[in-house]
Amino acid sequence: MKTLKSMAGAAVLAAGFLSAGAYAELPPTQTQGGVEYVSGGFGLDESTAFKQAIRQWPLALTFASSSNSVNAYASDVQVVIRDKQDATVLNALSEGPYFLARLPAGSYSVFVTYEGQTQSRKITIGASGGTHVTFHWKRPASGPD
Repeated sequence: MKTLKSMAGAAVLAAGFLSAGAYAELPPTQTQGGVEYVSGGFGLDESTAFKQAIRQWPLALTFASSSNSVNAYASDVQVVIRDKQDATVLNALSEGPYFLARLPAGSYSVFVTYEGQTQSRKITIGASGGTHVTFHWKRPASGPD
C-alpha cells in the first residue's frame, strides 16, 4: 500500500513538472535607446505567453492581415515610435504578431510598415494601465493558380 501511495505521489509530482514546462515564456527582452521591447507570438504557447503579459507592458501592438476573407497574423512589421517632439524613441522590426514596449507616460506617434504599407496612430501612455492597438492590413486578393 505504501508503495502504491509513493508511486501515485511521484506521478503527480512528475505531472506537475511536465505541465509547468509546457508553457512558453516570452522571447528575450531587447533594449533600444533605453526602451525595452519584445516581439513574437507565433505558435500557441508563445501566443499565450504574450496574451498573458500584455497587461504588464505600457504598450501592446498586435498585427494582422487579410486576403480573400482569410485572416492571418502579420510579422516582419517595422515599428517606429516618436515622442511629441517628433524624436524617434524606438525603431525595431517585430518578429511576430505581438509587440510589447515599456514606454514612459506621454504622447507618441506609432508608425508601422508591413509589406510596404505604412499606418500610423497617435497614442497616449498613462501613468498606469496600458494601451493596446491593433493594426490590420488588407492584402491584395490572390487569383486562382
